[in-house]
Amino acid sequence: MKRSFIREILEHTSSDTISFAGGLPDVSLFPREVLQSAAHTALQNAESLQYGTSTGYAPLKEQIAGHYCNRGFPTTPENILITSGSQQGLDIICRYHYGASITIEKPSYLGALNIFKLNSMEVHSIPLAEDGIELETFRKRLDKSKLAYLIPDFQNPSGRCYSDEHRKKIAQMLETSQTLLIEDAPYSELYFHAPHKSISQMLPKQSYHLGSFSKVLSPALRVGWIRADVELLTPLIAYKEAMDLHTSGITQRMVWEYLKDGTSFEKHLQTLRVAYQEKMHYFCQQLDLHLPSFEYTQPKGGMFIYGCFRGVDTRALVQECLVKGIVFVPGAEFGGANDEIRFNFTHSSFEEIAEGLKRIKSVLSPN
Repeated sequence: MKRSFIREILEHTSSDTISFAGGLPDVSLFPREVLQSAAHTALQNAESLQYGTSTGYAPLKEQIAGHYCNRGFPTTPENILITSGSQQGLDIICRYHYGASITIEKPSYLGALNIFKLNSMEVHSIPLAEDGIELETFRKRLDKSKLAYLIPDFQNPSGRCYSDEHRKKIAQMLETSQTLLIEDAPYSELYFHAPHKSISQMLPKQSYHLGSFSKVLSPALRVGWIRADVELLTPLIAYKEAMDLHTSGITQRMVWEYLKDGTSFEKHLQTLRVAYQEKMHYFCQQLDLHLPSFEYTQPKGGMFIYGCFRGVDTRALVQECLVKGIVFVPGAEFGGANDEIRFNFTHSSFEEIAEGLKRIKSVLSPN
């Protein structure tokens, strides 16, 4: 199986490379001091070093369930399966539904595409419109698909966000079908203006909702989860057990210690939203200044700007840019067009954003 372009390209970059490639958070915004304190507290209990239950650390599941309830989505700890990142959550679901037919967006998340291939799934891609997946094509596919995989919040790679009306229409379509929804929501808290109601909330017994702390707290913790009806969740537990027995007990307890005061996480999320919106605006300003032919739409949240250079082979371009110490992900890696690009705007500093886009300009216009 082909490796992830993003993971492979990271091995060919140096400390001098400016990367707009991976979906990396801003390192300077990690709440290190609070996490250090949480780790110290967690390690005071020897049980944090012991084997744990496969479904996850119970107090953490309660915290996550409470977060859903606060968002108007009734959830109990029994609806939560803690996973080693939401990537593992998606893999568990797809292993259980091995070989099934699945409808997805086009373009779509590279890591998901690899999981679908690994699990011999029959993939049907439907183009994205401005406010979400094309509805009429989606409706026609439902009777032929066991699963539908969607990223409604600041979609990876396109950065698009489904409108509330679009979400309602999708829920209504799914409700009259046998298709199960997999809603991937790692960016749902990274909104710049207001949150949106999840599609899963309208289909609590017919959906898997994937969440993660990777984009909003720390990727290295590798703590994610699946939220689903107990009947859907129970068969997945055996797959989790077979894969790694349980997610790291230390990191689960660290996250719980961090969350339990009820205020630190919300303050941190607000800090991220403000900082990322500022970076997004700056990235767009620099795009307009140095690469005015790049066609894109400003995102309303998340971590990505997606667009195209008409007629430019961006797979060839990225190889030329790598020589100049700048890297991004061509749209073709996500099933997009050959002239499209996904830029990550959250990881790099303001200085690196300006310099990186200047380097791309120098490759496109060497004279």
